[in-house]
Order: sequence, then C-alpha cells, then structure tokens
Amino acid sequence: MHTLTKDEIANKIFEEIGLSKTDAMKVIGQVLDLVGDALKNGETVKIPAFASFNVLTKSERVGRNPKTGEEVKITPRRVVSFRSSRMLREGLNA
Repeated sequence: MHTLTKDEIANKIFEEIGLSKTDAMKVIGQVLDLVGDALKNGETVKIPAFASFNVLTKSERVGRNPKTGEEVKITPRRVVSFRSSRMLREGLNA
C-alpha cells in the first residue's frame, strides 16, 4: 500500500494548479499548522466532504502489561479523533 507524502501533495498542487512546489509546500505547512494549533486549543476542525477532527480527553485507567500481566496505571491524556464525512465513506465504498 502506498503512503501519500507532503511532497507528493505539493507536486500534485504544482501539476494541477501551477503553484510553485515551494509555495505549495508553504501552503500545506500553513494548513497543517493551523489545524494543529486549533486542536491544541481544544477546537474542532471541520473540512466539509472530508472529515472532522477533535480532541478527546481520555481519563485515567488501569491497564495491563501484556508481557507480565502486571497492572499499570495509564495517566489521563488528550487524543485526536478523526471522523470521516459521509461523502468520503460513500466514496470509499463505491
């Protein structure tokens, strides 16, 4: 399975729109920074016809070390949740 990279996205923007690869990389970087900053501030990021991202707070819980079976305390943490749009899901399953 292929992994689409930031560089490949910049190349596609260059080919489709004509924006220089340097400028395309700057735009992609800026978009990713904006999304990251919004999530760090607890905001939800919605990209219509694609997905929404939000931050969930996982509470403290007890887990187990898979090798020893010993109980381990897992500290509270924030995680990013990705929810694909209905249009994206339908497109994947078409």
